[in-house]
Amino acid sequence: MKVILLNGSPKINGNTFIALNEVSKSLNAEGIDTEIVHVGSKPIRGCLACGQCNNLKECVTRDLVNEVLAKFKDADGLIVGSPVYYASPAGTLISFLDRLFFSAKFDKTMKVGASVAVARRGGTTATFDVLNKYFTISNMPIVSSNYWNNVHGAAPGEAKEDAEGLQTMRRLGKNMAFLIKAIRLAKESIPLPTLDEQRQITNFIR
Repeated sequence: MKVILLNGSPKINGNTFIALNEVSKSLNAEGIDTEIVHVGSKPIRGCLACGQCNNLKECVTRDLVNEVLAKFKDADGLIVGSPVYYASPAGTLISFLDRLFFSAKFDKTMKVGASVAVARRGGTTATFDVLNKYFTISNMPIVSSNYWNNVHGAAPGEAKEDAEGLQTMRRLGKNMAFLIKAIRLAKESIPLPTLDEQRQITNFIR
C-alpha cells in the first residue's frame, strides 16, 4: 500500500513540506509506504488541450507529470499540498494537476485523495476547495481530519509551531490509512461500483 504526496511549494523544505511530512510519518506508522514528490520547484507548463493523451495514455509534454502518472496509477492514495497564493493554490501545482488528471486515463475509482493547504493566515479553505475538486470528478473518496487540513506558518519552519495544524495532519494520516485498508479489504468480497451504461457527456447548446 502506498500514498503519493505532491509538494506544490517552490520551497522544497518549506512549511508545506513540513505539513506533508507530518502526514507521511503518520501513514508510515500505520504501515503505508509514502513518497513525497516536489512539484512546485519544477518548470511545469499548463495543459495544451491537444487531446493527444487520449491516444498516448500520458501527457504529450514529457516531464514530471508523466513520471507521477505512473506512480499515481499504482498508488492507493494521493495527497496534494499547496501554499496559499491569493486565496488559491500555487499556479504551478494547478498546471500540474490539470495535466495529471486529464492524462490519467486509468480508472481512479476508490483511490483515496486528500488536500493540504498552508498559509500565513487566510485563504486556506478556498485553496482546500479547489484542490478537492480533482478528486470529486474522479470517483475518489476524500479523506478528512478532525479539522480542515490546514497548517499555518509564514517564515521558514514556522509551521512546526502550529501544534493544532500538525495534529490535524497526523489524524489525516491515520484516517487515510484506515480508509485505504478498509477499501482493500472490501475489494476482496465486494466489486468496485460501476455504472452499467455508456457515459453521457452533454453541453448546453441546443
